[in-house]
Amino acid sequence: MVEFVVSLVVTGLSLLVYHWYAAKADINKKMTWGEAMIAALYVFYIFFWIYGVVPHYWLEWADKGLGWRADRFVHGPGGILKDQNSGGWVPLTITYLVLRDIIAVTIYVVFLGGNIWYWNHWQTRAARAQAKEQAVEQPSEFGRPLVREGAR
Repeated sequence: MVEFVVSLVVTGLSLLVYHWYAAKADINKKMTWGEAMIAALYVFYIFFWIYGVVPHYWLEWADKGLGWRADRFVHGPGGILKDQNSGGWVPLTITYLVLRDIIAVTIYVVFLGGNIWYWNHWQTRAARAQAKEQAVEQPSEFGRPLVREGAR
């Protein structure tokens, strides 16, 4: 469990590095070759971490720490998920191994969604900055500026 939680914390800290750099990076500046190589190394590290290390530690914790095996069945609280072979009403036999794999797939899907969001966030940063500047420059409905002069 500790390894899985630490892997999630490292993931969060690694993504904070992205937010820090995205906030300080000049939008109009072209990357140098060295900066591009560092960025590529960072992205490779993030991909390795979120698609390799985090799911590995989840599967390891579920197998060894929680003991989720194919011979253990999910019955739920009060037996509400008991399968029909065990005297319940659910037509499926759900084992803890299946539940473990469903959670692993969910981890991958969540990280894939985050991956898409982060790519979009990086690619549209110029449009966001331009929209922010236009919003500041436009006057209110009463013709006054929305931001007091010198308040930037």
